[in-house]
Amino acid sequence: MIEIHHLNNSRSQRIVWLAEELGVPYKVVVHMRDAKTGLAPPSLTDIHPLGKSPVIRDGALVLPESGAIVEYLAETYGNGKLAPPRGTPDHARYLYWMHYAEGSLMTPAMLTLYARRMGDAAGLLGVRAESQRPLHLGYIENELKDASYFVGDTFTAADVLMSFPLEFLRSLAPQDSYPAIDAYLKRLQARPAYQKALETGVAPYDLSGYRKK
Repeated sequence: MIEIHHLNNSRSQRIVWLAEELGVPYKVVVHMRDAKTGLAPPSLTDIHPLGKSPVIRDGALVLPESGAIVEYLAETYGNGKLAPPRGTPDHARYLYWMHYAEGSLMTPAMLTLYARRMGDAAGLLGVRAESQRPLHLGYIENELKDASYFVGDTFTAADVLMSFPLEFLRSLAPQDSYPAIDAYLKRLQARPAYQKALETGVAPYDLSGYRKK
């Protein structure tokens, strides 16, 4: 059984969702953010010294990092279900979006959040962060105009990884118009496994509070 160390309102929601998609037995260990600071609790350092979420335990293996976890679970338990065959153009595209999600896309997302919290003190950092957000969202909007998912019309683990940064960025500026992205997120959120992961009730998943900080 997979043990998922899950932090409320965080990227780890995707790991619970992925476990549901794969039909893998799992147990969730909940960690709650500090109500004042929003930071993860010290209890996460008991499973990994960096104190970050998500982290999974699978037998003797302890694995942090969202991208590594998603790739590991898809390869180990997916039986080819959520990843294109290796050596194909679709697999190359799959790898790109898997790495883009936690690399190129999460960076401007987090910079935007921190710059807004800093207010005027953010200076040029704030200007840079706010310019990167529409740049990336515009790029993704164009990619999704004629595709249901990031690898054509097939749902893959790359979509699981891309879900959080897009939900997060849309929560920061919900008034901006990105119809293809919004339609894409609705498709993901309508999936039975996505809904089941929310219905477990193990930890709140509400990103709207970030725009107030």
